[in-house]
Amino acid sequence: MSTIRPFAALRPSPSNVDRVSAVPYDVVNAEEARAMAAGNPLSFLHISRAEIDLPPATDPYSDAVYNKALENFTNLRQAAPLVVEDVPAVYFYRLKMGNHSQTGLAACYSVGEYDIDLIKKHEKTRRDKEDDRTRHISTLRAQTGPVFLIYRASKAIDAVADTVTGGAPLFDFESADQVRHTVWKVTGADLAAVVKAFGELPCVYIADGHHRAASAGRTRKYLAEKSPTTDNSEANWMLAVAFPDNQTQILPYNRVVKDLAGKTPEAFLAELKMRVKVADGTPNPTKKGEVGMYLAGSWYTLSLEAAARATDVGSTLDVSLLQDQVLSPLLGVGVASALFGIALVCSGLSSSVTGTLAGQIVMEGFLDIRIAPAARALLTRAVALVPALIVTAWYGSAGANSLLVFSQVILSLQLPFAIVPLLLFTTRAKHLGAFAFGRPMGVLLWAAAGVVVALNVWMLQRLVFA
Repeated sequence: MSTIRPFAALRPSPSNVDRVSAVPYDVVNAEEARAMAAGNPLSFLHISRAEIDLPPATDPYSDAVYNKALENFTNLRQAAPLVVEDVPAVYFYRLKMGNHSQTGLAACYSVGEYDIDLIKKHEKTRRDKEDDRTRHISTLRAQTGPVFLIYRASKAIDAVADTVTGGAPLFDFESADQVRHTVWKVTGADLAAVVKAFGELPCVYIADGHHRAASAGRTRKYLAEKSPTTDNSEANWMLAVAFPDNQTQILPYNRVVKDLAGKTPEAFLAELKMRVKVADGTPNPTKKGEVGMYLAGSWYTLSLEAAARATDVGSTLDVSLLQDQVLSPLLGVGVASALFGIALVCSGLSSSVTGTLAGQIVMEGFLDIRIAPAARALLTRAVALVPALIVTAWYGSAGANSLLVFSQVILSLQLPFAIVPLLLFTTRAKHLGAFAFGRPMGVLLWAAAGVVVALNVWMLQRLVFA
């Protein structure tokens, strides 16, 4: 079943709905959001992307951003003003773009059903994006963006939709991106009928908004733990709009490849034809397994086929076929991240071993302090791990990512100061005698050091002037 619940909506009035409405928070960056909201203090982007009202260098995950979102939300409720419906309801919501239109139902959907997979997912989520929306919801105590759901078309739901949408709408306006938005309020017998019809659906599917859904689930747990005696029943529900599958239009999600891994367009195309079927085509695929490709001024259609005995549904999706049959084997897309991860693990192990040995030599050779090897290993690893754990616990994965990048930059900048003196010492016979590196190895090592220094100079000028 799919349980929905009517809600007392907090909404703008019909006279200013076009000024309040805004694109989803995650389809624009801060600069684009700032430009779109310029001159319009009622734009909801001031709430969903509150960093646009702070200095451009502001960390989008800082306390100031969430506090600003709450301040802007409070102000908008008075300035718009936003009104609260007297009677709980659900809403049919129609989107019309060009010649295509689709009508879905906006309502509260069960977070509990999301947790037990009756609201089905098809994407993994990133912890930092979850952290962001979870904090946004819990700070504002409001869900500011609906999840986009799909359900298998139902004649019972269609019948209610036809009846309700035949009447006068609550909202009807065209947004700046030339999409027409029309909303009808559903109450009375129609409300009871549509709630019953949704209850007969076996499940619904997330089309877009996996992070919003995951954040709603995390908010419910957070509020239950923070205030166990407070009525947090509203957190058991999340705002979503569900569209029937026979109306839903899924727009293309394009991938841009910056280079062809050293291949010419002609060589890449010849190699590609050895792997998949390639024909002259158009930008728009017509069926499952087709992918449009733009290369050297021409459009092609790639026909990708799943393995005959594939048991994992995810591996049969077009995006997976494209990755497995084209991007990864021909262009190495995805390989770099795996190599970086392996290199990072090796670097960490090397650093731990080096730090432990150096600490042992200093303690035993210079300070005459001797401790058990197990205690020494525990101490040195704690010194390395505790700061990282504190940052991760305090700032979440976004803070850990920033710390990782910052540590790698600092490590890179200090490398020349360690490499050059080391080479000066190890390539001179007067210091090491027969143990010094010979001329061929010395030339190779100095060349490697030169590359490291050059890369650091390039990075510094990028940081300063870019």
